[in-house]
Amino acid sequence: MPAPVTPGFLEEEIGRPAARGSRIHVIPAPFEASVSYGGGTARGPAAILAASNQLELWDGQGVPADAGIHTRPAVDCSGPAEAVLTRIEAAVTETLEAGAVPVLLGGEHTVTLGALAALHRALGPAEPFGVVQFDAHADLRDAYQGSRLSHACVMRRALDLGLPLFQIGVRALCRDEHDLREALAVGRIDGPDLPLAPPRASVLPPDFPARIYVTFDVDGLDPALMPSTGTPVPGGLFWHQAMWLLDDIARGRTLVGCDVTELAPAPGQHGPDFTAARLAYALMGLIARG
Repeated sequence: MPAPVTPGFLEEEIGRPAARGSRIHVIPAPFEASVSYGGGTARGPAAILAASNQLELWDGQGVPADAGIHTRPAVDCSGPAEAVLTRIEAAVTETLEAGAVPVLLGGEHTVTLGALAALHRALGPAEPFGVVQFDAHADLRDAYQGSRLSHACVMRRALDLGLPLFQIGVRALCRDEHDLREALAVGRIDGPDLPLAPPRASVLPPDFPARIYVTFDVDGLDPALMPSTGTPVPGGLFWHQAMWLLDDIARGRTLVGCDVTELAPAPGQHGPDFTAARLAYALMGLIARG
């Protein structure tokens, strides 16, 4: 029996634009190996793509789809994490070589490392970029449950690449992660410090790179808004807070890539799937306007 055909992002509205000429390439990466509480992230990319067909093209500021949104075939996520990350890196590299910006859909948060490796290789020290992480967790463990490629370690591996990091929404971390953030002076706005109104001053420090990669673990959102995730933590971002912060960090900067990860679709709850799709489209809007 042939595998079901996954719809393209916004396919019912825009069809399936070709890779050439599309500013944005959506890369589904349904990887799930190290989830540590609730499961289901392997179904996240397909749920986001299906829900995208309920989006309106106008995002409040423009029509990001006018930039061209090409949906690539899903990355083969079978086998060990190292092999999967190599395939993700290759897919992102092809997107960069086409002159497009990658929008990765996870899958567990580990998939981010494949995108960061591709960008690090492509841009190098000549075009430095920083990582802005929206997340309930710091993801700075050196290893978790015996793996250095766990979803709980992905930002530690980003630091290993020498990438500057700024964290938004963190409210659950272990002592070692706390100590590491203090020792490295990792920039952050933690859950208790999230602004209740649009920020008056720039969120990112002035010396943060002008090129940024945004990784958005959906558990950064409050569980009232995003219950469909494996590791929900109360006290997270609500929608307008997230949009204020995204607009602020993108102002005067260039998004070189982004991802939405850790959606674990729940039967009968399509609201969170739509929220994740709307979040991905909001990120595409920042790319298109940038």
